[in-house]
Parts: sequence; structure tokens; C-alpha cells
Amino acid sequence: MNTMYLAWPRAMVVIITCLGLAACNDRAEEKQTPGPVAFHQSDECHVCGMVIADFPGPKGEVVEKGTVKKFCSTAEMLGWWLQPENHHTEAKLYVHDMGKSVWEKPDDHYLIDATTAYYVVGTQLKGSMGVVLASFSEEATAHKLASEQGGRVLRFEEIDLSLLQQTPTM
Repeated sequence: MNTMYLAWPRAMVVIITCLGLAACNDRAEEKQTPGPVAFHQSDECHVCGMVIADFPGPKGEVVEKGTVKKFCSTAEMLGWWLQPENHHTEAKLYVHDMGKSVWEKPDDHYLIDATTAYYVVGTQLKGSMGVVLASFSEEATAHKLASEQGGRVLRFEEIDLSLLQQTPTM
């Protein structure tokens, strides 16, 4: 029997297996959740163009496959996100957990999922322009800030454009 005829089916099995594994790898890459990205001294806000590091308080970012949009505050990010043309199902939103960070310079090691965070609005804390939304991973920490500094605790779903367009309390 000719060995060439035996090699052909084996080669086909190897090729089909490799193609199958490659397809699985492509699907795995598509399903990977993009993680948060560190802020840098020269980063500018996607909305207003101001240098993000010039302001205290939590920042926000929208991470999609291949792109990152950074914002000088959680309110700027959420205001941008609430515009219908900016909703992308693949996008992940991140904010600083101020229960684990210093207000003057939030720590990028504590960026959390913005959609599960607790927000405190109406405090006297300083941030960038507009409404200041302090973000927290834990509800108890958010309520503690609200009781000490004033304000109220909100969930992601409760934040809308009318809230973000209010004049900040001075």
C-alpha cells in the first residue's frame, strides 16, 4: 500500500483540529472582559480636554476592545455614557473606589465596575467641574460618607442626565 495515501487522511485530521482550536481561541479572546487602565499625569478628559490629574476625587473610564476613554470625574463619564450614541454592549465602565483611596489622588489599584458601585451625591467634597459623585464598592462606606459630609447614596441605575446637570452644592 502506498504510504502517501495513509498520510493524506492524517494530514487532514491535523489541519481540521488546528482550525477548530484556532476558532476556539478567537472566541475566547472575544469573551475576555477588558480590565481597567491606569491613569497617567498627561491624560486628558475625553469630554472637556482638561488634564485629569489636576483634579481631586474619583475618575472614570470606558474601556472597550482596543480603546480607552478617560474622564476627569465619575460625573463626566456617566454624562457621556448616558448619551444614547455612546452605549456599547462591549464597553466596561470603571470608577475609583473612594473607600480605599485618598480623595486628593485616587489609587488606580482600586478601579471598580461603575455599574455595581454606590455613589454619593450632594457632598461638599471638591472635584472637577460639575456635580461631584463619590464612588464606592461598599454600601456601608457610601452611607458613612453621606452621613458625615451630607448627601445621598445612589445606585448606577438612579443616575440620569438631570441629576448630572444640577448646579453643584458650594
